[in-house]
Amino acid sequence: MRSVIGKYLDSIDTLKLEERLLCYNTLILAEQGSGKTNLACKIRNFVIDKGVPTLYLDFDDSHEDNIELRYKDEHFNYIRFEESEEFDAAFEELVAQNKHIYMAVNPKYFSNKRDVKSKLTQTISKKELLDNYYYFFHDIENLNGFYTKFEDFLLYMLSFTNVQKYGFTFLTQPHSTFENPHLKLLFTFLYLGRCSNANYFNTSELKNLKKNKFYYQFRTAYPTLLFNEIKSSLVQIDEYKPEE
Repeated sequence: MRSVIGKYLDSIDTLKLEERLLCYNTLILAEQGSGKTNLACKIRNFVIDKGVPTLYLDFDDSHEDNIELRYKDEHFNYIRFEESEEFDAAFEELVAQNKHIYMAVNPKYFSNKRDVKSKLTQTISKKELLDNYYYFFHDIENLNGFYTKFEDFLLYMLSFTNVQKYGFTFLTQPHSTFENPHLKLLFTFLYLGRCSNANYFNTSELKNLKKNKFYYQFRTAYPTLLFNEIKSSLVQIDEYKPEE
């Protein structure tokens, strides 16, 4: 069962992904080598099994040859963002067929002016995507370019969640952006791994976590957002093994 992704370290229970994950937002935050990509693959598989197409945005602008094998399954459709008619045609064809998409993106394509909507922002905000796709935003190397070019990141994400049918998963390394309490409210499921370089997450519990161990927080499924109880546990995520 691909809904089972690991186990709790403070009980005998298994860690399972629930269907409500599809409609809420998940933050995976940890330093390099902590297992963010492994966990993202688990979530991606769950979304795929639920019949929802995925758009995976790789802001490291990775060449296809450099992408981890765990992504290169039968659902892997690679494309690299460009401001060109050729890209538009290829991307629209993938979306029209509800294909799972792995899109390499250079953050330089974002506008650094809040009143100017970049071609990239227009592309990932297409109604066909917002109505049908589950998004992954992967800031692989914690690039300065991502946060300097995407200055209106918080405002964009706030508006984005108001029009998208499904939720999204954001993977990143510790950054001051995520100390913003308003931004944290966007995420129902938080996986915080080893975080020793950001003051906000610089706790003794998080400093020394081993690979694939996360401090897992989630809001219980109650009608309101602000008053939902938040539960926390230490969890171990199973290592992903591609199917034979």
